[in-house]
Amino acid sequence: MKKIHIVGLGLLGGSFGLGARLKFPELIITGTDANPQNLKDALTLGIITEVKDKPDADTDIVILATPADTLGDLLLKTLDQVGEDTLVFDVGSTKANLTALLANHPKRRQYLAAHPIAGTEYSGPKAAFAELLDRKVMILCELEKTDLHLKEKAYKLFDALNLKLRFMDPEEHDRHLAFVSHLSHISSFMLGKTVLQKMADEKNIFDMAGSGFASTVRLAKSSPAMWAPILTENKENILSAMDGYIANLTAFRNKIEAGDGKGLYEEMAEINKIREILDLGK
Repeated sequence: MKKIHIVGLGLLGGSFGLGARLKFPELIITGTDANPQNLKDALTLGIITEVKDKPDADTDIVILATPADTLGDLLLKTLDQVGEDTLVFDVGSTKANLTALLANHPKRRQYLAAHPIAGTEYSGPKAAFAELLDRKVMILCELEKTDLHLKEKAYKLFDALNLKLRFMDPEEHDRHLAFVSHLSHISSFMLGKTVLQKMADEKNIFDMAGSGFASTVRLAKSSPAMWAPILTENKENILSAMDGYIANLTAFRNKIEAGDGKGLYEEMAEINKIREILDLGK
């Protein structure tokens, strides 16, 4: 592997670049970003070695790390640009729409639908770091539709970055992510909004914000440019997740209103079982 091209040099794209450079010091990494400052920062930070609007014909891998609503058109454009020995993969949080769009594309074998379960609440090249992907899960969809030789290039990169591979159907991926990722961000944003509204009347409310509030609202610092497109791209699954969440909140509110301490205790004790599930995943 000699060349990688990255489109989108923010947190994920930047971390792929830094991680790849760390593992393959001689690797040439070109890249582009719609934000001129991101391009400047990516060069300064060593994420890329050269700015290029499109990949060279002999590029091994092209990584697309732009907002979810841009990936469809970008994938079509990129597949038209690359040579037959180039693999293209995206790192978007939704997969069903993309795989459907590419289903009958003449270069479908050169595309890999990928999603690393990695990130922080920060964005941009300055937020990127080489270890972001270390020991994180990389979900791959419709792996059988990607050329065997080109898959080997991806495996070499994923192995070097110490990613743990999991394989899922695109629809299953989007459905599950709506619950364990997308809903979490919505909850955090809405908690942040609720407290900000209260702050308009009570200026000192944040003086009482402890670690519980900070950890719960952390995701509300995430980039709206990234998350608004995710929420619309995965709309049906997210609405289903929100309906369940709202129903649970309403039932819990009703117990509080009724002064049902025993019912509250029993429900929270049952939910405590999630600790065992999460501890098993560590």
